Amino acid sequence: MNKILLIIQREYLSRVKKKSFLLTTFLVPLFFIAMYIGIFLLSKKSFEDANALVYVVDNTNEISTLLENTEGLKFSNSTMELNEQIQEIKGEKKNTNILLIPKDFYTSHKIEFLSSGKPNITTQSEIENQLEEILLNHQYKELNIDPQTIRNIDNTVRVDAKEITESGEAKSSDTRIAMGIAMALSILIYLSLFLYGAQVMRGIIEEKSNRIIEVIISSVKPFQLMMGKIVGIGLVGITQFLLWIILSFALAGVATSFLGDKNEFQEQMMKNNPQAPEMDSGTIMSEIGTAMESVNIPELLICFFLFFIGGYLLYSALFAAVGSAVDNETEANQFTMPITTPLLLAYVLSFGVLINDPHGQVATWLSFIPLTSPIAMLVRVPFGVPIWQIALSFGLLVLGFVFTTWVAARIYRVGILMYGKKASFKELIKWFNYKN
Repeated sequence: MNKILLIIQREYLSRVKKKSFLLTTFLVPLFFIAMYIGIFLLSKKSFEDANALVYVVDNTNEISTLLENTEGLKFSNSTMELNEQIQEIKGEKKNTNILLIPKDFYTSHKIEFLSSGKPNITTQSEIENQLEEILLNHQYKELNIDPQTIRNIDNTVRVDAKEITESGEAKSSDTRIAMGIAMALSILIYLSLFLYGAQVMRGIIEEKSNRIIEVIISSVKPFQLMMGKIVGIGLVGITQFLLWIILSFALAGVATSFLGDKNEFQEQMMKNNPQAPEMDSGTIMSEIGTAMESVNIPELLICFFLFFIGGYLLYSALFAAVGSAVDNETEANQFTMPITTPLLLAYVLSFGVLINDPHGQVATWLSFIPLTSPIAMLVRVPFGVPIWQIALSFGLLVLGFVFTTWVAARIYRVGILMYGKKASFKELIKWFNYKN
């Protein structure tokens, strides 16, 4: 046991002290926060700079008086002939345009939009919205309908989804939040199992190719070395996750204070697009808060921790066996694909089958199979899963880890000292059947 602890300590410290670990740990949160700030500032600047000037050539002598200027869109009645106006704006670098309204606009519903460069989609969309509104009002007038009466009609339906509990009470249950959490967890688990499992394999291949493994094996048993590597690298992964969470929250606070009040930006968006629905931040946050109450956050965090650890240990044991059987990562591809196929299957299905029918037979069985349960069960948990199913799934995952560790250890003890011979599945079966 002391030897395993020494290997764990060596694997952990040797990795957390690497520059690559420190850079990854600190730069990943910085990258995402910087990307968020960059998107926000660029979006804000695009709204500020997208000021368009539109010369209106109105053959109806009516519509031009109904067009309204906005913060980023200015209309001006053209005093020139069309050809002269085209020559006037030709080559302009700014967002300068000509709006040609034909005499039969009310019947043809067609216009021409000429631009000095590539037509700006936002400008084009705003003009379309205004002309559609003008056309609609004209049609109302033709039918002797008051437009204001139509606008006062509200056909919005707000669904207040509730779940009937075992006690017979109905509590709020918004599946959109559960769906978002489920998809985020499936991505996180899928990437983390691949990332840290592959690190175990690379570490073993590196030591094997450098012949360091021969010196280490003379002091410890192969099983002790394998377990020490798996647990040590797993602790590195947990450390990195915790640091990412802490740094992300800290940097998010700094970014929020740097960006200041976003209400001004929202007002700018409304000015540029008055047809857009008004955003009420208080209402949105209230709805999100109510929806989050339907998700058992403590249960979700506990399950995430348990199934991440269990899934990592299971897949790392398999990756360790692969690493011991090959001399380089290129040879490892033929073995890693069959191993990771169940995980990939659960990941792909999580975006369709699992979130659409989290309590169906397919989702339930996938959450019990150890090779797929780390993703399948975490996708199901936000939708509400009986405790006995979670306990059974985790129990089977632990048994799966014990079994795969036993299988991997039997391959590892032989493969770790094999050099120059390209392994195959037939060869791995021989190594497994070798007696001590």
